[in-house]
Amino acid sequence: MKNILFTFFFGASILIATAQDTSVEKSTFGIQTGVLGLWGHQESKLSNSIALRSEIGLDAGAFNENFEEGSHFILIPALTIEPRWYYNLKKRVSKSRRIDGNSGNFISIKTTYHPDLVIGSVPNYLNFISDISIIPTWGIKRNIGQHFNYEAGIGLGFLHFFKEENVYIKDENILGLNLHLRIGYRFK
Repeated sequence: MKNILFTFFFGASILIATAQDTSVEKSTFGIQTGVLGLWGHQESKLSNSIALRSEIGLDAGAFNENFEEGSHFILIPALTIEPRWYYNLKKRVSKSRRIDGNSGNFISIKTTYHPDLVIGSVPNYLNFISDISIIPTWGIKRNIGQHFNYEAGIGLGFLHFFKEENVYIKDENILGLNLHLRIGYRFK
């Protein structure tokens, strides 16, 4: 009887010691940069596989009016809220892959607002119009070492421009594309 109890408790302790919680982290935050911007983000746990990402940053852009004059470089503030479903956490754990820092594949609904504010030199006769986009996105997030990570995503959705007085907009609602590749630093 002692041998059976010893074997039972020994086996249970091994299972408990080797079990990894397959859940997104309670809270994680960091900074990321990509080809067109710089962002600070925070992810909060909503359930074992869903996290709410809030982000503030600067989206970059370049344009020119014609081929004779130089181009203009601008930065536009961006406010984003994005619920993410990390759908492959259990599969990653079963293959002994990392899930810390919410490393995994995700599906999200990325909602971004750009206010009518431009940082940079824009001619006075040009006007930036604020917009909001709602774009379902598929992406991956992976860790490089303890603090660094990279992220890539693609999505197609809805983009709405807020019409201003005395401004002509051909289409207020258009198709929006979210295509991003970022590298970042996660704080512990």
